[in-house]
Amino acid sequence: MSTVIRRADARRTSTPNAVMTTFASPTQGASRQALWRVEMAAGASGPDHAMAGEQIWTVVSGAARVEVAGVAEELGPGDTLVVPADVPRRIHADPERGLEAVVTGPGADTASGPDREPVVPPWIA
Repeated sequence: MSTVIRRADARRTSTPNAVMTTFASPTQGASRQALWRVEMAAGASGPDHAMAGEQIWTVVSGAARVEVAGVAEELGPGDTLVVPADVPRRIHADPERGLEAVVTGPGADTASGPDREPVVPPWIA
């Protein structure tokens, strides 16, 4: 049986670095996966962190410089990046265009970083 999650049920979470809109997650009826949109303002940067599970990022608009395990990748519209589990990463939105991306990964996945205990970000719970 399928699950329909209506637009009105999308969940928005704001952080100092971005706004995440959750389209599907375990608490919204998805069994194991989460799907969300990331919107970062021009010049914003996310924290250094690693996720316990693999994530797939596709840039919808804008651009980003993504540092994965110390290697920088430039991403533009239509580019997709697969980030392995447990690998340090940091996302930097384009200084002029910002970034909008669609991301998927395991639901209830944990994020950890330097001097931070693992937590489940609310947009993937």
